This record gives sequence, structure tokens and C-alpha cells, in this order.
Amino acid sequence: MNGASEKQQAHELIDRLPAAHMATAVRFLEFILLDPVSRAIATAPVDDEPLTDEERQAIARSETWFGERGGKGIPMEEVLADFGLTTGDFPPDRETHGA
Repeated sequence: MNGASEKQQAHELIDRLPAAHMATAVRFLEFILLDPVSRAIATAPVDDEPLTDEERQAIARSETWFGERGGKGIPMEEVLADFGLTTGDFPPDRETHGA
């Protein structure tokens, strides 16, 4: 089969799908179109190791820290300033800015 006939076959198969299976087919096609890194993240096994006491304490500290600040983190401008940088030091992301 060539690309055109395979694409036609895919369209025909989609047309034959019952409505109840359409959402699953769409999710599968979206999955196939993911970049390799996103696909690896999507299929990575769940981290099911139990938390250590140290990790629980770190989580509690972070929840307290965010709670004291109304649930807000540190603005990016402040983080960059700690390193002597500004947002102007980074070129715009071509994918999100339509270049």
C-alpha cells in the first residue's frame, strides 16, 4: 500500500466505527501524533514507591510555604533576577509565538 491508499483505508475504517468507539479512536490518533518525549511521559509507569518520611516532610514544608503566600509561587522575573537575567535574555518560543 502507498501513503494515499493507506490514508483512504484509515478514513474508511473511521467511517465504519460506531459512535461509542469514536472518542477512543480520536485519543489513539492523538497519542500516535505525540512527539517521542511526550509519548514516553504518557506511557511511563506510575511511581508507586511509598513516600519516605523525608519526602513527606518536604511536601509538608512546601504546602506550608505556598499557604503562607496565598498559594502563589515566586514570579519568574524574581527567579531570573537571582541569576542576573531578565525575560528579554530569552528568545521567544517559535512554536508558541507563530514564527
